[in-house]
Amino acid sequence: MMAGGTASARDLTVVSWGGNYQDAQKKIYFEPFSKKIGKPVLDESWDGGIGVIAAKVKAGVPNWDVVQVETEELELGCADGFYEKIDWAKLGGKDKFLPAAVSDCGVGAIVWSTMLSYDADRLKTPPTSWADFWDVKKFPGKRGFRRGPKYSLEFALMADGVKPEDVYKVLGTPEGVDRAFKKLDELKPNIVWWEAGAQPLSLLASGEVVMSTAYNGRLAGINKTEGKNFQGVWPGSIYAIDSWVILKDSPNAKEAMDFIAFASEPANQSKLPEYIAYGLPNKEAAAMVPAALQKDLPTTQANLTGAIALDGAFWVDNVEELTKRFNAWLAK
Repeated sequence: MMAGGTASARDLTVVSWGGNYQDAQKKIYFEPFSKKIGKPVLDESWDGGIGVIAAKVKAGVPNWDVVQVETEELELGCADGFYEKIDWAKLGGKDKFLPAAVSDCGVGAIVWSTMLSYDADRLKTPPTSWADFWDVKKFPGKRGFRRGPKYSLEFALMADGVKPEDVYKVLGTPEGVDRAFKKLDELKPNIVWWEAGAQPLSLLASGEVVMSTAYNGRLAGINKTEGKNFQGVWPGSIYAIDSWVILKDSPNAKEAMDFIAFASEPANQSKLPEYIAYGLPNKEAAAMVPAALQKDLPTTQANLTGAIALDGAFWVDNVEELTKRFNAWLAK
């Protein structure tokens, strides 16, 4: 588009995960930023996948600018040169953020957890560990589990007595992987597999499973909207960080960086937990969240005790091979 003889870039386009999370982002980030710069901010949603990013970047000038990505997409895309470098000075420096939220190519946007969950109205004795999750004598019934090696192997090792902080050290050895699959063997007859984040909630609500792995934001959400009493166990949970990235050769790279800085400002970021129970990577923002909302966040100090960060580098290196092995194990 030619405006007054100079080429003018299209409007800034920000891409996130849709649903009630993106509705919250519109109110807190997209609309106020649009007002601030006096220009439209377009938003789209996606379902993830490094292939989508690769196609956008390789097409030449990408039609997306800022995208929220998961750990693997951040690591893989950064290694392949799909993202612009982050200007950390514009964000007040790296020490303002949780260490796991800092990358050359991305800035942490949210912290979310996968955890052991149960319906406290049905289970009078609450489980407190992955060992309990595996104990079908003490807690008879089926277990819900996300289909795939990621999380399954880590939880299996914790159930087998590996300390949370040693999980990736053990999983990084062939013996450790064998040990995790052997532990999964024990529970296999009692597992109901799920794939989408809403499924474990239905499984718990119907009583089809007595416990399930689930995402913390979903648990707090259904308790609020449907008056459920679904509880999660924080020790042994695994938290992961989604990050903002700027696609390589974005025509709006400067504005994209300004947007990420705006969305990372404590005053803005601290509003998110009013809408959805995700943790905040900016330490100052996390401290501003009202106490009543803190208890449900993965980043609250008490909830971080005994929890571990998902090791993105481990999964980037091993996801293909372990997925093959997992699928073969599942088919047995």
